[in-house]
Amino acid sequence: MDVIPADGHVHSEWSWDAPLGAMEETCARAVEIGLPAIAFTEHADFTTWKLLNKNIFEDPTRKKHATPEGMLVPPRLDVEGYRECLERCRAKFPGLRIIHGVELGESHWVRSEASALLHEGGFERVLGSLHCLPVGPDAVLAEVSGIYLDRPADQLIHDYLAEITKMINGSDLFGVLAHLDYPTRAWPASLGPFNPSKFEEGFRYALSALAATDRALEVNTRNLPFPELVKWFRDEGGRVVTFGSDSHQPGGITHGFREAVDMVESFGFRPGRHPYDRWTV
Repeated sequence: MDVIPADGHVHSEWSWDAPLGAMEETCARAVEIGLPAIAFTEHADFTTWKLLNKNIFEDPTRKKHATPEGMLVPPRLDVEGYRECLERCRAKFPGLRIIHGVELGESHWVRSEASALLHEGGFERVLGSLHCLPVGPDAVLAEVSGIYLDRPADQLIHDYLAEITKMINGSDLFGVLAHLDYPTRAWPASLGPFNPSKFEEGFRYALSALAATDRALEVNTRNLPFPELVKWFRDEGGRVVTFGSDSHQPGGITHGFREAVDMVESFGFRPGRHPYDRWTV
């Protein structure tokens, strides 16, 4: 890996689910490892989720924001506090390009709230993500990892890809699609390794929609990325990718980047003129 790309998906203490996040320590770590740029993309969630998985409900971070009925109510992003902290870090680490970003959850369902937040925040990098799906006759939203208890795993993947395509087509508020493989993080071990080729049609449908808007696909390295997704994105006309560790603590930034860069380069993507640019073909 000759070029270290910007880590375009990082969370700090300003994300509700990152109790171990620390922006200043993360910046210090970035400087230590020679990272040219980093994007803090703090969570902005306006939907409430039912926690179907008991283990997830008992997680201290989620339980803190859950109702007795098991509904997760994410707190609103403190835009002013986040911005002030970021500016302090920019002053302390002038050699590090610190990008002001946000991760918008389910923006096609909460367009007015999300639009207001973007107007208030003036963010440089906006990720779009999908963490939940409707469940039951009342279409209550539930966090994806818990839905494996509610429906067959294959059906969940098909439903997720269909909904994320709706999000791509129904929201122009984000510039980078985050962790398209999100539901595979909780793929049941009893079913063996996840095989993306089994769901190629659904992945390609979503990737084609993304490519048509000329937006970027994030290569998320929280888990080992699937090369098939980058290949299919390229096949469908995709031209831009970014890299994101999805780190929630300082030591996690750039995790898995070496392997991800080699993989992305094998499909013809190259860095831009500046270290913090997106990678293009």
